[in-house]
Amino acid sequence: MDQTLIVAAAAIIRDGRVLAAQRAEPRALRGRWEFPGGKADPGESAADAVARECQEELGVRVRPLHQIGGDATFPAPDAGRTRPAVLRLWRADLVEGEPRPLEHLSLRWLSAAELPGLDWLPADVPFLDPLAEILTAGEPSPRAPR
Repeated sequence: MDQTLIVAAAAIIRDGRVLAAQRAEPRALRGRWEFPGGKADPGESAADAVARECQEELGVRVRPLHQIGGDATFPAPDAGRTRPAVLRLWRADLVEGEPRPLEHLSLRWLSAAELPGLDWLPADVPFLDPLAEILTAGEPSPRAPR
């Protein structure tokens, strides 16, 4: 049996808002929203995948802090994906750089009230309520030393 595919994403929070990314590819998902991230490479931890993917997709360096909630399952495997997959969302601090949409159509910083207003990918939806609680509680967003 194939091992579960781990997709790791980042909840980068700054000034009470979380960063969301609008998909460019594949065509079927174009225009929908997600938290930036991607597949963990074989032998790579989810935290390391978050850091690598943020560098590749956003041109920034982040520090993964902790996982938010549990694993969210992707829809059943299809022709493009033959093994089960889960999304792990990690709270991450922005350490260096300003996010740029290197692989996305656009980026948006969203408040808790704005989260439900976007067309999210199904695997990201279970994280909206826990994130809204974090944003509403005003959890401090530590700054990296300069």
